[in-house]
Amino acid sequence: MKGGRVVKGVKFEGLRDAGDPVELARRYRDEGADELVFLDITASLEKRATLRVLVRKVAENLDIPFTVGGGIRTMSDARLVLCSGADKVAVNTAAIQDPRLVTRLSEVFGSQCVVVAIDARLQGASYEVQSHAATRRTGLEVVSWAKRVEELGAGELLVTSVDRDGTKAGYDTKLLASVTSAVNIPVIASGGAGTLEHFLQALRDARCDAALAASLFHYRELTVGEVKDYLSANGVTVRP
Repeated sequence: MKGGRVVKGVKFEGLRDAGDPVELARRYRDEGADELVFLDITASLEKRATLRVLVRKVAENLDIPFTVGGGIRTMSDARLVLCSGADKVAVNTAAIQDPRLVTRLSEVFGSQCVVVAIDARLQGASYEVQSHAATRRTGLEVVSWAKRVEELGAGELLVTSVDRDGTKAGYDTKLLASVTSAVNIPVIASGGAGTLEHFLQALRDARCDAALAASLFHYRELTVGEVKDYLSANGVTVRP
């Protein structure tokens, strides 16, 4: 999300319009998506609050879990988003700046509500966590950070490869496998989906619990149903 519209770019840059969020939410609901993730990608960078009115409009059209992230910096921010209809909140920059926020969110709302988003970029031989819509380096190593936020109370991790984002070159299975092997909470793969096989690689080879995609669905290159049919045919249990 940016400026009330759905957008998509490559490596978090070159954003182009992809449609109206309410219309897309309805479409993905009808296609059989298991969950919708709404990320106001410039909220932390521009120090704006999440667009709560839009969250409410989207939530009114859904009967599937709905995660909202971007600009959630305080308990009050999270409460307002959840009261606007979100089922979960995703935090990234705010968790890096104040790790105890993850614990406070978990204690008040339950760990099932708390998703920590990790934007990872390869730096030399290791993966580093990025903040502020992947515009700033943090010096945090991804696996160490993943373990820490699990201990702090995160219920899920949304792991995005900044290097693969929007490229359709495939998920970074090395990155993802390093995280899934280190934590005991669900990991959502993000960044790089380009073919049906890529979803299978993320779920089977990297042992992720879910796979997120944007470009492929926004621009109708694949449907959720096609992905589910393919995964089911290849031995992955999916919801009908």
